[in-house]
Amino acid sequence: MKAIEIQNLRKVYKTDIGKKETTALNGISLSVTEGEVFGFLGPNGAGKTTTIKILIGLMTPTSGTARLFDQEITNESVRSKIGFLPETPSFYEYLTGTEILSFYGQLFDLPKNEIKARTAALLKQVGLESSAHLQLRKFSKGMLQRIGIAQALINDPALVILDEPMSGLDPIGRKEMRELILALKAQGKTIFFSSHIIHDVEMICDRVGILAKGKLLGIGHLDEIRQNDETLEECFIRLVQKEGVA
Repeated sequence: MKAIEIQNLRKVYKTDIGKKETTALNGISLSVTEGEVFGFLGPNGAGKTTTIKILIGLMTPTSGTARLFDQEITNESVRSKIGFLPETPSFYEYLTGTEILSFYGQLFDLPKNEIKARTAALLKQVGLESSAHLQLRKFSKGMLQRIGIAQALINDPALVILDEPMSGLDPIGRKEMRELILALKAQGKTIFFSSHIIHDVEMICDRVGILAKGKLLGIGHLDEIRQNDETLEECFIRLVQKEGVA
């Protein structure tokens, strides 16, 4: 089954009267199979976050369709299968790691004993077991990203959507995030994450989609979109220059 199915998706932002409209997405189509790690690669302003907001129901497309697990994205039952980490998560900074996960568990109406068990397991999984009772205002950027991953998993989702999860992390933090994503894949989860950090995408993704200025320039396994011995970075530059998007 396809975890994500997008067909001819367009999003046009209307500006003030007399000003030109802005096309954020220009008819993109892609699919993600269950169990994949799919990297959505593109520079800032490419349309990655707009796509993600449509997928999680925070924004409606101008035209085209987006489905999750063969269901409309407005279907409440399918939303319960999604875990989401925004690019710049905002938490109640005076809560502890344990308290914030308990809070999100309550939002999903999970039983108290299940919340307690999942909270402990997730804190261990993301390497924050020793910081369980530390207030989030004392967390580093990397720790906040990891607690963000934990909150995205509190409902045991089948599909995990991450918007720029490596952004702002140092090399160690990025390595830890890559390892977390691969661990989620090993659990059978589907991961769709956006990034402008080409190296991270190249290291862990089964397939990638390359987006620039709302256009999907290429999609497939790395060996399908790269030519000869070129790196993913070289492939990205070639596609962007070929289309005249840059």
